Amino acid sequence: MNDKMMLIQYAIQKYEKEEELVEKLKNVLPEKDIQRNLDTLIGTQRVRRIGPEILQNNQSHTELPDLPEHLKPLLEKI
Repeated sequence: MNDKMMLIQYAIQKYEKEEELVEKLKNVLPEKDIQRNLDTLIGTQRVRRIGPEILQNNQSHTELPDLPEHLKPLLEKI
């Protein structure tokens, strides 16, 4: 799993609403990358959509990977 996907998964823990999540992530990633990685995470069942606007990590299907040290400052920015 790449760094962008890990960052998005950890951001989902902070912000479940997709619109808010995308707005916060725009500070560190281009919107196109955010959408592409969200689609991949949903397609691989690492993230699930609850209703039209809520995203949730699918921890019953797969555990969250350990967050590398170099991503922690980025997560704090969002």
